Amino acid sequence: MSVRDTSLTEGEVLRFFTSLSNWGRWGDDDRLGTLNTITDEVRAAAAASIRTGRAVSLSRDIDPRTPDPLASGNSVVQRFTGTNEVEEHFGRPLRFDAVTEFVGIAAHGSNTHVDGLAHYSWDGHNYNGFPASETTSLGGARKLSVHHAALGFLTRGVLLDIAALHGVDWLGRGQPVTPEDLTAAERRQGVTVRPGDALLVHTGNAARILHEGPDAVGPAARQAGLHASCLPFLRERDVAMLGNDGVQDVQPSGYGPDLTRPVHTVALVALGLWLVDNMELTELAAVCREERRWEFFFAALPWRMVGVTASASNPVAIF
Repeated sequence: MSVRDTSLTEGEVLRFFTSLSNWGRWGDDDRLGTLNTITDEVRAAAAASIRTGRAVSLSRDIDPRTPDPLASGNSVVQRFTGTNEVEEHFGRPLRFDAVTEFVGIAAHGSNTHVDGLAHYSWDGHNYNGFPASETTSLGGARKLSVHHAALGFLTRGVLLDIAALHGVDWLGRGQPVTPEDLTAAERRQGVTVRPGDALLVHTGNAARILHEGPDAVGPAARQAGLHASCLPFLRERDVAMLGNDGVQDVQPSGYGPDLTRPVHTVALVALGLWLVDNMELTELAAVCREERRWEFFFAALPWRMVGVTASASNPVAIF
């Protein structure tokens, strides 16, 4: 099947679980998935590409006053507590004070976050055949925790600006990004996605929601994003990480409820492809145009939290 074919039936998408699978490719006990493509050589080459040192953050603030700016789910509840332990220890008032806080965070949601390989399952299995039952509310993710990505995502980043390809600030709600869009953006920008890359796809989705507000909440919201037909492109290019200024998938997906988010499901389960949702890519797109470069050093460091399926992150692009 051509990666340019967007007229996929649900049955054809389901076959991607087999035809695009990376299960066993890096060993039966592999926990890293596509992070295996970020080799020492890939990291060194990416670092050597830095020219000016100009840096761009690809995340928004995590703000408890606006915990769900994209209507994708609350991201944080924060509580502050003043501390008096020092004063109590010395038995008198001191000239300095300190504050500590408790932060409760739901990484999946409107904030920029890394999706780990335990996040989605299909027919009772996660990536590489690990049982989905290994992830529980009490025990956490025992096989595919985010902490396995301890080396982070340090690689070449490539931005494909699909909004600019169509001459708009943001794509229409529910507008799919096709494989033809991806390859046309490569040609327009003079860049080619290659193994080990962090591929970032700019649709303008987050900017549109922040400007106009969401039209619905969660899976009911119409959002621009990748069509399921892009999955062979991701597998053939051996992308290490996929980032998007939305939830990756076009919504609605065009398929039944089992494939509400086929890019999420096939990417995480079959490819072992790590995802970064709800990135801030508007400034990056502008800087890429100014620099006339759509490739850069990319760094995202998820927290080394054991037993979790996601981590908040502040990815950075360096030119």
